[in-house]
Amino acid sequence: MSISVTARLATSEDMFFLTDLYRKLEAEMSAIHPMWPRADGLDEPIEAAFLTCIEDPDSLLLLGEIEGYPLGFILGRSRPLLAHEPGVRVGAIQMVFVELEAREVGVGEVMRDTLMKDFRRTGHSLFDSHVLPGHRLAKNFFEAGGFAARSIIMHHSDTEGGGRRIRALYQPPPGSE
Repeated sequence: MSISVTARLATSEDMFFLTDLYRKLEAEMSAIHPMWPRADGLDEPIEAAFLTCIEDPDSLLLLGEIEGYPLGFILGRSRPLLAHEPGVRVGAIQMVFVELEAREVGVGEVMRDTLMKDFRRTGHSLFDSHVLPGHRLAKNFFEAGGFAARSIIMHHSDTEGGGRRIRALYQPPPGSE
């Protein structure tokens, strides 16, 4: 039996699914590094952040579905390169998430490939993705799609105990636990 895995543009009517999926992503990423929701996630309120993405012509927000039911999302943003590369833009995958039960059946791949195809239609030929150090599944996922590391962001915290202390200071948003 084959299943139908698709990706489509998210709309404001998808807010329930987007918010639920984002909170699960936030919990997963916070367990890897507590700076994620503070530096790499979306601004609160999440609903407003998603609406901004939906309305932004430089952003693509897709839902991945199995048999029409949303089980993942991907957010990509078009960014210009430096001034000495006028008109050249990179399609940056800011975040991707698939429900644990729906991983390994192609939801992420369909979303990634659809997002890249949509960016290519607007002249993009360069793509980045943001992956946390230590998130081997995400690293392997993007490498399987032809990506290679080109930059690593290093972090330092002046709080006692370094970056690990952030976890003790960080209060997760309501409903994210």
